[in-house]
Amino acid sequence: MNFQKIVVPLGILVAVAVAWYEYRWMGVLAVLGAVVMWLLLHWSRMVQVLRRAADTPVGYVGSAVMLNARLKPGASLLHVVAMTRSLGLLQSPPDTQPEVYRWTDGTDSHVTAEFQAGRLVQWTLFRPPEPAPAAAPAPQALPPAPSAAP
Repeated sequence: MNFQKIVVPLGILVAVAVAWYEYRWMGVLAVLGAVVMWLLLHWSRMVQVLRRAADTPVGYVGSAVMLNARLKPGASLLHVVAMTRSLGLLQSPPDTQPEVYRWTDGTDSHVTAEFQAGRLVQWTLFRPPEPAPAAAPAPQALPPAPSAAP
């Protein structure tokens, strides 16, 4: 169970109650002003992340290997979108849990990430096999240089 859904509203209610007890309406207005400011900061961050992601193709990341190295379990989808600066390409059916997104780079390597309730649960990196280097043709012997006869 996600305790933030319970603790944050409960903390706000306790803060409002303490403010009412100590300062009456002025305290309540101060706490509510702080809560509104907190909500506006989160809204502003979300809009900024989505504005940056709007400039990049869906499902594209500069380096899938670097994304794989930076991912941490429990990261929010918004945090991963901020890291990639791109919305992930949805791989799972819409509105189902878990949500699976994929980010691909220019070398066809991709990271597939699974989110449960908006939090990163697991991810996998796929790198295409390196093509075998083509055998270089054997060097041909040069014909002997003509000798200079006087």
